Amino acid sequence: MPDAAAREAARDAAEEASAFSHPAVAPDSTAAYGDHPDQVVDFYAPRGGGSGGRAPLVAVLHGGAWRARFDRRHITPFADFLARRGFAVATVEYRRGGAEGGTAPDGEPLAGRWPETFDDTAAALDALPGLAERHLPDADPRRLVLTGHSAGGHLVLWAAARHVLPSGSPWRLPEPPALRGVVALAPLAHLGRAAELELCGGAVRQLLGTGGLFEEHAAHADPAALLPTGIATTLVQGRADTVVPAEVAEAYADAAAAAGESAGLTLLDGVGHFPLIDPAADACAVVAEEIAQLAW
Repeated sequence: MPDAAAREAARDAAEEASAFSHPAVAPDSTAAYGDHPDQVVDFYAPRGGGSGGRAPLVAVLHGGAWRARFDRRHITPFADFLARRGFAVATVEYRRGGAEGGTAPDGEPLAGRWPETFDDTAAALDALPGLAERHLPDADPRRLVLTGHSAGGHLVLWAAARHVLPSGSPWRLPEPPALRGVVALAPLAHLGRAAELELCGGAVRQLLGTGGLFEEHAAHADPAALLPTGIATTLVQGRADTVVPAEVAEAYADAAAAAGESAGLTLLDGVGHFPLIDPAADACAVVAEEIAQLAW
């Protein structure tokens, strides 16, 4: 292995190890938005750093290539980090691909469930304001920002675009969602480009299907095909990310520009995939500031 590739692999491994080294942080409360065990939201009350009064509400959707072995526990240190910055935080769980959905030829669990992953994202965010009023009284749902990492970044971009879904979509909203904005972190933002690159073990094609299904489902699921949204959107991306390379975020930004909309793109030098959700990394503070610019 060339020296440069070896150094890159070592950096990736160190960043991932750091992000996953933090112990899970228990929520202040948990609420169900459906009957399935994965249909739950964890709430973290703000713990200082705000401007007084009710705190902006940040909804967090975790990544993991839409696969079941990655759940919301790995994002809890990031949720706690945001709560310590003065935000009210809700971490959303959703159904993902796993044993019930079968496995790929390489033995890896299939990514996502169609349509359940999208059913859950829509249902959770529709229920969130009411759940927050009951379980997180310090939160102000009128100042709601969505953020998500990797596959979760895809889902928050999609959630902000539900009002421009094709007519007849079961997830379509009659008007734009009441959001201050979206901060998507190393997102699978352009599913077509991500599929071309075969990212995350071919997760995009597993989520959407192959052949005609891919195109049919992409029209309802690809954020890059659901533009413009009219929702303030920022993508935060490490230039050194090898899991979801920067070109995927750049492809989304280009698609937004072609649709007459400007999507912010913050590119961080020397940063890979995981520091964006690692409280020990400087990149995580950059993420918090991007959220604050929309929320406060």
